[in-house]
Amino acid sequence: MERVYNFSAGPSMLPLEVLEQAAKEMTNYNNTGMSVMEMSHRSKVYQEIIDSAENTLRDIMNIPDNYKVLFLQGGASTQFAMIPLNLFGKSKKADYVNTGAWSKKAIAEAKKYGEVSVLASSEDKTYTYIPKLDKDDFTKDADYFYITTNNTIYGTKYNELPDTGNVPLVADMSSNILSEEIDVSKFGVIFAGAQKNMGPSGVTIVIIREDLIGNAMDITPTMLNYKTHSDKGSMFNTPPTYSIYIASLVFKWIKDQGGIKAVEQKNKEKAMLIYDYLDNSKLFNGTVAIKDRSLMNIPFVLPTEELNEKFITEAADLNMVNLKGHRTVGGMRASIYNAMPIEGVKTLVNYMKKFEEENGNN
Repeated sequence: MERVYNFSAGPSMLPLEVLEQAAKEMTNYNNTGMSVMEMSHRSKVYQEIIDSAENTLRDIMNIPDNYKVLFLQGGASTQFAMIPLNLFGKSKKADYVNTGAWSKKAIAEAKKYGEVSVLASSEDKTYTYIPKLDKDDFTKDADYFYITTNNTIYGTKYNELPDTGNVPLVADMSSNILSEEIDVSKFGVIFAGAQKNMGPSGVTIVIIREDLIGNAMDITPTMLNYKTHSDKGSMFNTPPTYSIYIASLVFKWIKDQGGIKAVEQKNKEKAMLIYDYLDNSKLFNGTVAIKDRSLMNIPFVLPTEELNEKFITEAADLNMVNLKGHRTVGGMRASIYNAMPIEGVKTLVNYMKKFEEENGNN
């Protein structure tokens, strides 16, 4: 069977060039006579792999020298606890914005360890917009301010960051890291699960300003303390070696594309193909406030559930898979991460046009 266009929200499709290189090196990496997944994480060869991964990520994201890059396990969900455990060092207060299921889970976790102020929420409209913030509501002595920059399920993203002053800004970037240029210095902590734009599941990247390390609460387990992993170069225990290796190949692929700036331009072009069609369609409807639309996750609906199901089924027959929307939104969702080629988006839009022609009068 030929490869499909995989619109999954995650794990998502990987660049074909990366998969082909990994396949070539599967049984014998760099003349070692073994696969990366077989080699010791303490070996010189593997140290070169993880060092290369970090150095390339620093290069493409322009990460300042006073930030540590950690390769951790437990998914982004473990960070919901690690953030408060490590950053509740002074007031034990934090500000959160509730923009979806993942921020809601992060809020619930943080409340176990300190005082959480939910400054704004878009839950009233099924998270279809990014709520406005009033700076007067910000907690002046908060230990940190937490946002989810892109909401995978609902298809919204921050196009303007809150100005938090001296309060460290913490961002869950799981579904839009590496998709557009960002100024890392505006954040205290950035974290992201790899399985959307960086590689396979199994590794979580944490980019953290050095002064925020070493202030963990006394109750923090050893494995949930950033200092544990920072002091040991992400080698305190066996890291997710193969996932890091694939991530390293993805970082190099991004560099070869011309860097994040070039990738961002392609992502905008892909997203606008779909949004332009949705804005002019009489059958399909986008679900997100226009000013808050994501470049990565695009939900849309048809007038009836029967049409939604028909669209998804027929799309799969045409090798476009995983278009079913999240149950809380319904309809469809096209996740068009970095590895989705523009040909895949054009194929989807052409199918949407044909579907509307055939079903528009029903």
